[in-house]
Amino acid sequence: MRLSLFVTAALFAGLAGWLYAHMNRFVSPSPFDVRASIEYLLMAVAGGLGQLAGALVGAALVLKNGLQDVLPMLTQRAGQLEAVAFAALFILLLHFARGGVMGLLRRWTRRRGGAQGVSRHDAPPVDPLPHRKLPTRGTQVLSVNGAVKRFGGLVAVNDVSFDVKAGEIVGLIGPNGAGKSTMFNLLTCTLPMSAGQVRFLDHDIAGMPQRQVARLGLARTFQHVKLRPHMSLLDNVALGAHSRTRSGILKAGLRLDRTEENQILQEAQRQLDRIGLGDRAHELAGSLPLGTQRILEIARALAADPVLLVLDEPAAGLRRKEKMALGDLLRKLREEGVTILIVEHDMDFVMKLVDRLVVMNFGSKLVEGVPSAVRADERVQAAYLGSVV
Repeated sequence: MRLSLFVTAALFAGLAGWLYAHMNRFVSPSPFDVRASIEYLLMAVAGGLGQLAGALVGAALVLKNGLQDVLPMLTQRAGQLEAVAFAALFILLLHFARGGVMGLLRRWTRRRGGAQGVSRHDAPPVDPLPHRKLPTRGTQVLSVNGAVKRFGGLVAVNDVSFDVKAGEIVGLIGPNGAGKSTMFNLLTCTLPMSAGQVRFLDHDIAGMPQRQVARLGLARTFQHVKLRPHMSLLDNVALGAHSRTRSGILKAGLRLDRTEENQILQEAQRQLDRIGLGDRAHELAGSLPLGTQRILEIARALAADPVLLVLDEPAAGLRRKEKMALGDLLRKLREEGVTILIVEHDMDFVMKLVDRLVVMNFGSKLVEGVPSAVRADERVQAAYLGSVV
């Protein structure tokens, strides 16, 4: 998406340059010195980088001709001080309005909305986005056969095989450096496999682009939070439903996708309600504590309407009550038919949550079974404690 927007912006810039040369009949580099760059940057900051309307507002506010008219009234060195004046305005904007004029308006609107108790998505109701039919409980959803990943001479994952069935929570555990996160990256095609096969819903997904895997119904969270901190909770969750949309860049740019956009926002609000953050939909994601941001990532993954939800250390940074709430949420999702594969270091949390465990050590599968049997296995105790207990 960013590449497409970059190319589109470059095309407009090229067209503007052609029109400039056609109008002046002469091209000189002098109008495009450092002062022009400062002016353009000041326009963006004045209007606000986070809002589409910020570009127009910033261009209207930063009037170079007006500044050139005012400075000669104050000093005889107007030409020399023009860059200084722009820099001073830039500093003042960064200090008093870091989000630009549109950022200030957004904060005032949010405060007013908070005072009136308005925080939910208030667009007119539309037909919900279509939901995929979840497989019957007990059906094989994911099958990993002989997965291998090599980084040069290092074998991070060595001939690992296991299955995940619909309607269960499977935990992938092991000591640090066991290869768990690498295994997750292989399952979601974030990394290419060196050998082996991964089948998801009867599709061989090894080597498949990540976006296609997501459209098949496999959604994930990451070990390190990957949210957009300057976007609201509602918008962050709405990003997860991108793969369920049909409108392209042209249709969206011309605002012909408003019905679909309302469907996405309605779905995002539903997922926020599902995780207990529905009344905070218009807060900025960056203002949330780390634990709540991890919960928000789960809501974004749920917006993709997944069959299999892959969670990479979702309880990291959560307090005890937050972990209990997370456990209740994951059990609720399991009852609704969502299949979950989870990597987690908190053994007490994962033992009480999962139906089965797959234990990895030094890149290989050590043992697989129910939590009670895995806990009692001497090989698992040796891997975690360094000796047989």
